[in-house]
Amino acid sequence: MWESPLTKEFQQIVWDERLVAEWDCLLQLAVAEDLGEYGDWTTLALVPEAAEGSAGVVARKQGVVAGLPAVPETLAAFDPRLQWLPNMEDGQMLRPDSLVGVIRGPVRGILMAERTLLNLLGRLSGIATLTQKYVEAVGDAKARIYDTRKTTPGWRRLEKYAVRCGGGQNHRTGLCDAVLIKDNHLAARAARAIGQSPESPAEAVHRARQYVRQHAPEAIQAGMIVEIEVDTLKQLEQVLPAGPDIVLLDNMTPTQLRDAVDRRDAINPAVELEASGGVTLKSIVAIADAGVERISVGALTHSAVGLDLGLDWL
Repeated sequence: MWESPLTKEFQQIVWDERLVAEWDCLLQLAVAEDLGEYGDWTTLALVPEAAEGSAGVVARKQGVVAGLPAVPETLAAFDPRLQWLPNMEDGQMLRPDSLVGVIRGPVRGILMAERTLLNLLGRLSGIATLTQKYVEAVGDAKARIYDTRKTTPGWRRLEKYAVRCGGGQNHRTGLCDAVLIKDNHLAARAARAIGQSPESPAEAVHRARQYVRQHAPEAIQAGMIVEIEVDTLKQLEQVLPAGPDIVLLDNMTPTQLRDAVDRRDAINPAVELEASGGVTLKSIVAIADAGVERISVGALTHSAVGLDLGLDWL
């Protein structure tokens, strides 16, 4: 696989203590919205308290599984006596009828946890599955597939983790992680520069680097990525000498992207190029063939359909 020549990369999400804590917050909301003040009336009325059983989480369709590290905690939130016996690991391919894992314990707890568990795994597995399709579509091209911040509020790190399970890469997680100068930043400065010349993209890159040097802790400065968005080839030529780490090429055609790669190679080959804007499975092959190093795809998270998983009694 092609490796970036840059020593800098956005933080890549793994399943760690921070992710566990974020899921715990969401899990408390999920339990409250399902059980409320009185619990599951149907299960309490029909299922004896002493009933024990086993149920399997089963794939109904093909896809990539994601979110399994959260299963034990999810089950424990409904009944700490529930046991999880995994049969798969995150990132593995599921076939229809694949057994993801088995839940054992009080039947009441299994029934109460069912929907929250399937919602979690279905959402994250759907993202991982769609991501894998984009990754496979670019084939042997050097371009890597990145996500965006177009995520479900509160679920961002979870959804970005799922992108990684599908073979994709994480773009910046939040505004606090990297500098990304977009057209609205330049437009906002231009609107205030009454009687002055608008700031050029190159000047914005210099200003951003200066601010980071003056205000960011030294440990953060070393890994800080400075990226800038351009929407014309002229802007690209203007900003390349300033040495941003990445230039985001917004809504450019494959022909324009190839031209951008040629100009980058001639002016400053150390800068990476990222294609973005309306990327689909139909358009991504031509985009990757243009020679850019990165392709960011908002659809990975904002348009993924949950993977169909079910719970079957054993």
